[in-house]
Amino acid sequence: MLLKESGEMYLETIYVLHKKKAAVRSVDIAEHMNYTRASVSRGIGLLKKQGLIEVDKSGFITLTPDGITKAEKIMERHEVLTNIFIHLGIDKETAAEDACRIEHIISDKTFQGIKEYFEKHK
Repeated sequence: MLLKESGEMYLETIYVLHKKKAAVRSVDIAEHMNYTRASVSRGIGLLKKQGLIEVDKSGFITLTPDGITKAEKIMERHEVLTNIFIHLGIDKETAAEDACRIEHIISDKTFQGIKEYFEKHK
């Protein structure tokens, strides 16, 4: 299943929010991402349709096992790329922003190659 950048951003946000608090609702996501509730509602609906999240009767959102796997993959990319950029002398804020952009478009093969190279040569 191909997930677009916006869907990946929602998954990443849900994952991060779940690390901070047990219960996550659409309003939390909207506030965290600075998006409208309508935008979040649409995004949540798409993630639900793809089987990456579940929403209970009270509106609480949880990641499915597939959602957790995908979110952890996105987070790994973000963290590894951010650390590489910082290691290269980029300030932390710029490194994190650039990693956030790149993590959504880089192929698995290229990311793995960069990760292995960095681990071998750091």
